[in-house]
Amino acid sequence: MHTFTVRDLREHTGELIRGAENGELSVITKHGTPVFIAVPFDETLLREGVGTALAIKLFDEERISLSRAAKLAGVSVSEMIDLLGRHGVAVIRPTVEELERELDDFS
Repeated sequence: MHTFTVRDLREHTGELIRGAENGELSVITKHGTPVFIAVPFDETLLREGVGTALAIKLFDEERISLSRAAKLAGVSVSEMIDLLGRHGVAVIRPTVEELERELDDFS
């Protein structure tokens, strides 16, 4: 997620647009306070709505927790897990170390 100031918008509009085309969220701030979020206009936004699309994106970028994403989308945690699965977003993300420990357990 990129952050731009209102002043940056004049000089970095192209960067903001390219980021959105690549599926990236951007936050625009004024005097250090978030003013609005630029959300990519994609199939998820059209199908699921702004709140759900934002929840999926923020969870995928590890900016918010699963329960927070569910609350933002207005669904239960189990419904959020289903939504994430339908959009190809992994809910469980083990670290390399965790995977290595599990592989060692099978050895």
